[in-house]
Amino acid sequence: MRKIIAITQVTLDGVMQAPGGPEEDPTNGFTHGGWAMLFLDEAAKRVIDETIAGDFDMLLGRRTYDIFAAYWPHQGDNPIAKAFNKATKYVATRGLGQELGWENAQRIGGDVVDGVRRLKAADGPVVHIWGSANLLQTLIAADVIDEYRFWVFPVVLGKGKRLFETGVPPRRLALVSTGSTPKGVLFNTYRPVGPLQTS
Repeated sequence: MRKIIAITQVTLDGVMQAPGGPEEDPTNGFTHGGWAMLFLDEAAKRVIDETIAGDFDMLLGRRTYDIFAAYWPHQGDNPIAKAFNKATKYVATRGLGQELGWENAQRIGGDVVDGVRRLKAADGPVVHIWGSANLLQTLIAADVIDEYRFWVFPVVLGKGKRLFETGVPPRRLALVSTGSTPKGVLFNTYRPVGPLQTS
């Protein structure tokens, strides 16, 4: 069975919206886009390189797909671009008439949770979810994510799309690895271990 890995850049207060740039996702008047970029030092770049080094497929929400498809195919020999362009991209979208022009992109039709469960059961490499805040809410609620890689940046924004929005089911996570950079970015990997138990 394939592993579904959510890779998320997140602030200390849980915001994951538009880490890469001001125009990335201004939904709901969000004006802090690009908050992660000042923290990407050589240590952070090494973690990114390790993350994209092996074979992987990608699972993206439609908004994240559109952002990535407009940028990464045009970045030449950039290692991230080469890895993303090579990967098979599975896109969760209801827009049946819209073309997916990025190479190796295909649509997940019908119920997205059923589609992701079929994807997990199929042969192939691990599946990375990058960004895709709205899609993540659905997949978190359905318990189909096998691993979370939180890249936690030392900033607080106070508003924006959050990784765990109100209404996700209470769950316990086990920390399986952690690291940090000189600029204060934490790289934490967690795996779900079941429902929350209270004492």
